[in-house]
Amino acid sequence: MNLLSKPELLEFRAEVRGFLSENLPAELSDRASCHAHLSREDIVAWHKILYRRGWSAPSWPKEFGGPGWSGAQRYIFEEECAAADAPVLSPFGITMVGPVIYTFGTPAQKQAFLPKIVSMDHVWCQGFSEPGSGSDLASLSTRAVSDGDDYVVNGTKIWTSEAHYSDWIFCLVRTDQGAKPQSGITFLLIDLRTPGISVRPIISIDGGHSLNQVFFEDVRVPKGNRIGEENRGWTYAKFLLSYERILTADAARSKRRLARLKEIASSFATGWLLTEAPCVAKRIAALEIEVMALESLTIDTLLKDERGEALAVEPSILKLRGSEVLQRILELTCDVLGPDALAYEHRVLPKGNAAFPTYAAGRVEEYLYRRAATIYGGSSEVQHNIIAKAIFG
Repeated sequence: MNLLSKPELLEFRAEVRGFLSENLPAELSDRASCHAHLSREDIVAWHKILYRRGWSAPSWPKEFGGPGWSGAQRYIFEEECAAADAPVLSPFGITMVGPVIYTFGTPAQKQAFLPKIVSMDHVWCQGFSEPGSGSDLASLSTRAVSDGDDYVVNGTKIWTSEAHYSDWIFCLVRTDQGAKPQSGITFLLIDLRTPGISVRPIISIDGGHSLNQVFFEDVRVPKGNRIGEENRGWTYAKFLLSYERILTADAARSKRRLARLKEIASSFATGWLLTEAPCVAKRIAALEIEVMALESLTIDTLLKDERGEALAVEPSILKLRGSEVLQRILELTCDVLGPDALAYEHRVLPKGNAAFPTYAAGRVEEYLYRRAATIYGGSSEVQHNIIAKAIFG
């Protein structure tokens, strides 16, 4: 895009590309390109590499340990990481709770939590959804009762990604049973080693494990771990969700997936694909247009956020379109690969398919896992409602 073609940004892109070429381990890149579920060790290893360069919190201001990049630089960084098949940084600390802490937290909270998020000494997860309170998040029922200097928490959270290897969880809890749903919610930071917490795995449709259910039984949480004011957690949650929805749009990763799809389609033109080539080309062209539009809106939104302008419906539009485009790319990739979409790393693909010997591994795994993309981070139905309300009142 012309916006990203300024000399200083081209120089920055070359710097990022050179760093990735020299510092991204090949085996880590291979695993990230083939699997939807990485281990804690893989995620922390890549984060630590970026931390030593000062790039582990790409969206953060310098005063809190980030590089202080512009919106354009942030997008270029994400684009180059995607092109190199670098692992996605765990979003829960860096993209979600970190900005909440440095925006609304106390000086003591900033000092205690932010450095360990930047260094990945603490791995975080998100405790929002509950059984029966997913899309209708404000109906959550996990309770926190005041008891001296602590809250006593009872309830459960579900679909909690990475909870099985996380150190901390940020939670929405109900502290006022008589208030309107959004008015009686508080935002807490909870150490997962606290007595009374248990984590039960949930195996997703692809057979992988990243999801969990977390149970709280008389868990004592210091009031010093409350973000902002009691019963105002919904305000902080809305702030967090806008960042989450920009993240889940993931235009840079969709751009990379589309490039891989084009490589596959051009080098795998055998059998049925030869007869269906015009149809496949048409579907790829339509996806390319959508990815370009998604990229443009992503950059515009990042620049707007950089200028300190309030984000209205942009995060919801990005989340809605980004998740749908992702699913369509993965669907067409599986269509083009045919039976080879089922291949895993141990299977050798036919000779002559050098463009995608490892990328074909686990495509059905990712396709199945990302069926949830239009649900997590706020379902498509929720995003439609937010957009409609903003437009029509």
